[in-house]
Amino acid sequence: MGKQLDKKKITWTIKNFSSLPAGVIYSDPFVVGGCKWHLQAYPKGYNNVNSLSLFLGVHNCTSLPLGWRRHAKFRLSIVNHLSDKLSQSKLKELEHWFDEKTTNWGLLSMCPLIEIHAKDSGFLLNGQVKVVVEIDVLETIGKVDVTEETSTITEIVDVNGFQLLPSQAKSVRCMFERHPDIASDFRPKNPILRTGYMSLLLSLVETMRQLPQDISKDDLFDAYAALGTMKDAGFKLDWLENKLHQVSEKKENEEASETVLQEMEEELKDMKQKCSDMEALLEKEKAKVSSSKAPISFDDIV
Repeated sequence: MGKQLDKKKITWTIKNFSSLPAGVIYSDPFVVGGCKWHLQAYPKGYNNVNSLSLFLGVHNCTSLPLGWRRHAKFRLSIVNHLSDKLSQSKLKELEHWFDEKTTNWGLLSMCPLIEIHAKDSGFLLNGQVKVVVEIDVLETIGKVDVTEETSTITEIVDVNGFQLLPSQAKSVRCMFERHPDIASDFRPKNPILRTGYMSLLLSLVETMRQLPQDISKDDLFDAYAALGTMKDAGFKLDWLENKLHQVSEKKENEEASETVLQEMEEELKDMKQKCSDMEALLEKEKAKVSSSKAPISFDDIV
């Protein structure tokens, strides 16, 4: 038996939503609190309910020992690509003890299908519907799993209102610690746009971390363009702009030094050749002097 406070946000992208047949579909398994879970959905509704039905389930529960139980609090929501408020309006919070009798728990009517399929509703984009579950595992009884398996499932971490991958979270937290007002005037509210802008900012930082010889002039041009785009959106990036100026100056100095170095190497090569020619001429003159100083033999005279 174990008490845990493990909380994660998972996003499930359901592709070709409109063309899916009636019946249940499952997400790939994911791990929270040392336990494997999955999401299961009925794109055409469960038991003739004309709504998307959505549930959180214990994965591979038949392999668990008798008496297993899992206590979790979770929130289900559907992403609206046009409005964060509409995403929040579809957020449902639930709490449940999962066991052998109830291996899944959720909502028969998560969102009316007519609303999902409505033109410009924002829930259906490029044939895809994105479902988010935030899970807080409170307590477990029995065996737990430790292997994470993900493909269509993506773990999301919230950092100051930006939905990020775990690999991005540490860098973004560091930026907010050093520059607390970086996003105080940031205007976009759509979570996807916010994520895109933050990913662009991280890419710019990574570009600037390269060695001067690895950064091209085109890279610097693109970096300034990206910086302008992010400042227009409301990011406060004077500190980053100063760093970009420094990187540009390093690049110019590196190119100038390379040019001077090449010129010096050419001059040194010429000087070495002249020295070699001079040494050959010197040896030739030494031979002449040596020959002129040699005594004349009897045979040379007679």
